[in-house]
Amino acid sequence: MAHIIGANCEKCAACVDVCPTDAIHPTKDEADFESQKSLYIDPDNCADCAVCVEECPSNSIFSESDLPADQKAFIQKAVDYYKNKK
Repeated sequence: MAHIIGANCEKCAACVDVCPTDAIHPTKDEADFESQKSLYIDPDNCADCAVCVEECPSNSIFSESDLPADQKAFIQKAVDYYKNKK
């Protein structure tokens, strides 16, 4: 898994707009956008380009190795979100 969206995500979706691999969901057009507390990066589709990191106004996106220790649960949350989608 290349990048993780952590606790500060405000669901502004700025990252969605710049992701070249369409790896960040739910988008504002998806039915589950309102019900999700955060956006998630698909670990299988992330190209590790870090464009989303630079775009995020709340500094919520980290490479897995830089994810703060108190936010490690967000790794599993992303895996679970996409496992339920496939």
